[in-house]
Amino acid sequence: MTKVAVITGASRGIGKACALALARRGYRVAVTGRTLEEGKGTVVKPYAADAAAPVTVPGSVASTVEAVRAGGGEALGLALDIMSQSSIDVMLKEVLENWGRIDVLVNNAIYNGPGLMYGFREFSIDQLEACLRGTVVNQAYITRKVLPAMLERGEGTFFFMGSVAGLGPSPRPVTRGGWGFLHGASKSAFHRIAEFLHLEHAKDGIRSFLVEPQLTVTESSIALFGDAVTNLGGAMRGHPPQRTGDVVAWLAAEDRAGQYAGKVLRTPTFFADHGITPG
Repeated sequence: MTKVAVITGASRGIGKACALALARRGYRVAVTGRTLEEGKGTVVKPYAADAAAPVTVPGSVASTVEAVRAGGGEALGLALDIMSQSSIDVMLKEVLENWGRIDVLVNNAIYNGPGLMYGFREFSIDQLEACLRGTVVNQAYITRKVLPAMLERGEGTFFFMGSVAGLGPSPRPVTRGGWGFLHGASKSAFHRIAEFLHLEHAKDGIRSFLVEPQLTVTESSIALFGDAVTNLGGAMRGHPPQRTGDVVAWLAAEDRAGQYAGKVLRTPTFFADHGITPG
């Protein structure tokens, strides 16, 4: 039976790259996101000093589905708002009605609203609660909705799109290019989902991977920062989202990848770090 992968936030960037790479590996892919049609995507400027109207950004569920199908893959485009548990329920129901199973869940969508890169005194408590709902609470919710059927089958794979912001303290204040409290705190908690899923269910055939893409140049970052996007990470080099997509697809498809579960995997150098020649 053909395996099924659900990717959240797959209208552009890393989510889209994961959908395309998994499709090339033979997975049916459920492409989910808020932007269903091209030309309707927007992103919010992350810094308080630049707060303004949303910026238009390319990418959509429809365009990702089209790209998957153009490559010979099978895709299902579905609406998903990671801020809404009812939206999660409807999306999962549609996947199961169409394909009957979920073998891989790529937890990529997060809260991307106001406050994310604000200073500690600048975000509102409402923004804090919204961030935790979209990046932690509802990520745990969707994971727990998918987990029981995987446990019953004795196999299943989860990916959690991590961030350096969740691994340690910011190297500088947000006003000098660091990250905001909301981003760092929510990502730290998000990482724990991957950690405890591995701790408690690796013995049950569940593989939980925490992947860290490092600085990735996406449609959203280009729309927000233009040519300056290449300097956002200081000495860090920017990477294309395809690097992470290829690693996710390899980890999902390879039986031997289980040895890398439960660890932080930096995707730009993953293959070189482990002496792997991806097939």
